[in-house]
Amino acid sequence: MSAIKNVGEKIMSIRQSKRISIEELAERCGFTTALMTKIEENVAIPSLGHLIKVARALGVRLGTFLDDMDQLGPVLSRKGDLTQGSSFSSKNSSTHNNLDFFPLASDKSGRHMEPFIVDITPSSGSDFAQSSHEGEEFIYVLTGSIEINYGKTIYILSEGDSIYYDSVVDHNVHAANDLPAKILAVIYASF
Repeated sequence: MSAIKNVGEKIMSIRQSKRISIEELAERCGFTTALMTKIEENVAIPSLGHLIKVARALGVRLGTFLDDMDQLGPVLSRKGDLTQGSSFSSKNSSTHNNLDFFPLASDKSGRHMEPFIVDITPSSGSDFAQSSHEGEEFIYVLTGSIEINYGKTIYILSEGDSIYYDSVVDHNVHAANDLPAKILAVIYASF
């Protein structure tokens, strides 16, 4: 079973263990019950912002939805050992941002940062839906070039460039020049 499918199942399992109805969780998150059902049933890929709201509403870390094991000590990730993690959509859960996330610390318990290697494939469209969520992000471009729409400003980053920004500002990260890119992304959520 893929990690993408596990996200919805973990949300449902945690919700049920806390005896929270799906309607109550949807209300706490500001979602419709229909959207919450689609997320739990893995019909809709949740945005990162949606996952942060769900984590907060359930009183768990964001990483809880991506964890497989809980290591108290350091977690080591070796080159070539990356496993497919999750994909996230924009606020519109029916669109996909062409971002494939490979978590680097999913076994680490109690973490506040979420480090990922992210493969970015070019998008066929030019209308990039921006989204926002709590926290901060650090991005370092490993290969290729990316374009970041941050509020009303556009930043182009190439291999070796980095950016650190507040995630509460509407933003979108996508491949530049219609070529694939790879980034190291670290997302920090303060809860």
